Amino acid sequence: FPSHDIQVSKEANNLTTALKGNTKMQGNWGEMLLESILENSGLTKNREYWVQEFIKDSSGNTIKDAEGKSLQPDITIKYPDERLIIIDAKVSLLAWEQYCSAADIAQQQQFLQQHIQSLKNHINNLSKKNYAHYAKALDYVLLFIPIEPAFLEAVKEDVQLWKYAYDKRILLVSPTNLLAVLKIVADLWKIEKQNQHAI
Repeated sequence: FPSHDIQVSKEANNLTTALKGNTKMQGNWGEMLLESILENSGLTKNREYWVQEFIKDSSGNTIKDAEGKSLQPDITIKYPDERLIIIDAKVSLLAWEQYCSAADIAQQQQFLQQHIQSLKNHINNLSKKNYAHYAKALDYVLLFIPIEPAFLEAVKEDVQLWKYAYDKRILLVSPTNLLAVLKIVADLWKIEKQNQHAI
């Protein structure tokens, strides 16, 4: 499968370039991966989920947070009962790339701690947005960590990290467990459509 190998190699190089770039480039890559997962979840864009949509009130006005910033989640997913799931994909993985490239164990440990602190900083900032207060959103926002090992190593190293996020109403998700969540939502929509058809 030479063409497949070339494609995988190309994607790996693109990932490396993204990780060594800036946070904005990483965020764009994370959002692309997130959209790819959504496209394979059984949900339909602009019907059950929306990308970079501003949250608006019943009059169509854009809702702003306590700091006056418009609320524009990376992904908004609608449940059949009209409630929203908010997904954020802007977490920085610069420290994770440095951890992966580190020459010795001491350096690795240092960068792993920086990676965990970076996640905590993002959790704190995301918590301040308080989506559930301003929008008809579920109580928890999903924080998408696009690289499985970056998620697994962080929660293994800091066993309180998941609870730290949970207490701030943030759920940490990786590609694998996010897909499982999305499949459940897709099934709920399938049941809703069957019920509507029956009626």
